[in-house]
Amino acid sequence: MASFKVHVDTHKCIGAGQCVLAAPEVFDQDEDGIVVLLDSTPAPHHHIAVRKAARLCPALVIRIEESAE
Repeated sequence: MASFKVHVDTHKCIGAGQCVLAAPEVFDQDEDGIVVLLDSTPAPHHHIAVRKAARLCPALVIRIEESAE
C-alpha cells in the first residue's frame, strides 16, 4: 500500500485559504488565517483534493510525501 503524508509550513502561510476551499476535511485556518492541518495522513478518497490544495496554494506551503511501500 502507498504512503501519503501531508506537511505544511505554517511560518510561510499567507492565509489565502485556497487549501480549505479545496480540501476542507484536511485543512482549516486559525483565527489569523494560518493553515491548520487537520489530518496529516488523509484517506485515499481525499488525495485528489489535497493535491489540488497544494497546487492552488500561492505560498507553496503544502508538501505531499508519497511513497510506494
